[in-house]
Amino acid sequence: MLRIFFGSHKDEIYNTDVYYQNQYDKAWITSEFAKKIIADIDDSEVIGEDAIRNDVFGNFSSTELSTGVKTLLLIYNQPKQMFNISNCGDNCAKYLLEIAEDRDITVCLHHAMNFGDDFAVKVINDRKRKIITDPKEFLLLAHHYLRVEASER
Repeated sequence: MLRIFFGSHKDEIYNTDVYYQNQYDKAWITSEFAKKIIADIDDSEVIGEDAIRNDVFGNFSSTELSTGVKTLLLIYNQPKQMFNISNCGDNCAKYLLEIAEDRDITVCLHHAMNFGDDFAVKVINDRKRKIITDPKEFLLLAHHYLRVEASER
């Protein structure tokens, strides 16, 4: 299940770009999941351990992937950590749900991500742990919790 905390959390890894630079394993990109998200999100092809090819940028390492892909790779490979998924675009939402199909992951979200119409997530603010499947309810909860956090600053 994908568990979402709206706003800042004391355990959150906020800057996933910097964290990735210091934590990644070159072999991460050779998994089938990694190859799929790199092809779909970054329109690139994995050609070897820490080697990626793109028609525009040529060959590059995984440290040059988009922040969304890096965040997904971190969540996939370090599911016990709490990452900021606001570093991801909406094109990452389906992969977050896919990762959460067979394991629990907890993430922080600082905006209302579009998960489409068919999803189930658990919002864990205020320890209510409510499962949300309705996009409108999700948007209202995001607005509520993020507005409360902004007013507390």
